[in-house]
Amino acid sequence: MDSRNAVIVGYDAISPLGSDLDSQWQRALNGESGVDALTRFPLDADFPVRIAGQVPDIDNLDYPFLTPRHQAAWTSPVFKYGMLSVQRALQRSRIEITPELSPRVAVTYSSAIGGLDAVLNADRRLRQDNKLPHPYANPNSCINMVGGKIAIQTHAQGPIVSTITACATGLTSMIIGAMFLAQDRADVVICGAVDFALVEPIVAGFATMNGTYTPKEGRENDLPSTASRPFSVDRRGFVLSEGAGAVILTTREFARTHGLDFSVELAGWSMTSDAHHFVAPHFNTVRRCIADAVTDAGLEPGNIDAVNAHAASTRVGDKVEFDALHSVFGKELSPVCANKSLIGHCMGASSVIESIFAIQGMQDSLLPPTINYTPDPEIVLDCVAEGRRRLEQEFVLKNSFGFGGCNSCVVFRRVG
Repeated sequence: MDSRNAVIVGYDAISPLGSDLDSQWQRALNGESGVDALTRFPLDADFPVRIAGQVPDIDNLDYPFLTPRHQAAWTSPVFKYGMLSVQRALQRSRIEITPELSPRVAVTYSSAIGGLDAVLNADRRLRQDNKLPHPYANPNSCINMVGGKIAIQTHAQGPIVSTITACATGLTSMIIGAMFLAQDRADVVICGAVDFALVEPIVAGFATMNGTYTPKEGRENDLPSTASRPFSVDRRGFVLSEGAGAVILTTREFARTHGLDFSVELAGWSMTSDAHHFVAPHFNTVRRCIADAVTDAGLEPGNIDAVNAHAASTRVGDKVEFDALHSVFGKELSPVCANKSLIGHCMGASSVIESIFAIQGMQDSLLPPTINYTPDPEIVLDCVAEGRRRLEQEFVLKNSFGFGGCNSCVVFRRVG
């Protein structure tokens, strides 16, 4: 085993299921939904989206980046939630970033949407009040500033990049982090993603693209918790959500030298570009991404014990992902979990939050359920619809596919 293989020594997430990771995991295992009424902003009677996955408030916690003074400058929530996920992931890892270590700590933590809310607020301030933007408006809106603030927070002075691949951003962040480690450009990498897209024009824009959940006529009063339906015959689009997740990667050598605990490594990965359509996934390149990740891990399809799917609940996307999985695995297709049934679609943060759930499942030998599932005769698979399931998992495949044809897949391996 290569001593520079990437191992996971710490992680943390904030999702619509809560701000404490242990309680989120228990709620996921119980099949509870984090989707509810959209309350981030006032809704007009004709606003097209009424539900969302919203995270809890964290302002009562005692961290420097949650003080009123800090938040008065850094108004976009991507900063405080991203920084909280990193702070707690580092605490879990037990890594102290000393002046000697700082040059060897990289940051690939990013965001798909970033602080666009700051630009929108500045525009309203100009138009409605005839006032110039807040001095921090532009820094808030720079996507790379998310990683920049995390580097300042942690004193990381190694390579820093913004790995923006739409919905796949969080997983891509981990892949690029593993590359830095393999190339001996860093010993530690702070990976992950944060997104808070519940802003009026962004939410409405996803609706006009026919991407977000639209209730069937006569079922407008269905519970919000039933709206996210991956792989289901009655799926009607994704539920827009928000969240943040951080994963701390080190080399196996660094972890052992410093007495750090780890039980999961990145055994293989792949990235492909559809080069096909700006939002619709493409079977050939999605299939190749899945197959190449398995091959990169030195495995055969039958070695994969479970799949953590992208599964956003769209008509086309879920079918393409299933077709690609079926093409690679055939009758050997393992159970397929779809965490977005529980938390909705957290945009760029979704793939890292779901990776963390996959890692938890590997450690606990459990699979959380896919809720709201009604079988689709064109998508025949085992998606753990009956409730949590006990399953030993040595290898888990994680899929993530983003707008622009950005595909990322990782194989996680349980070690130790």
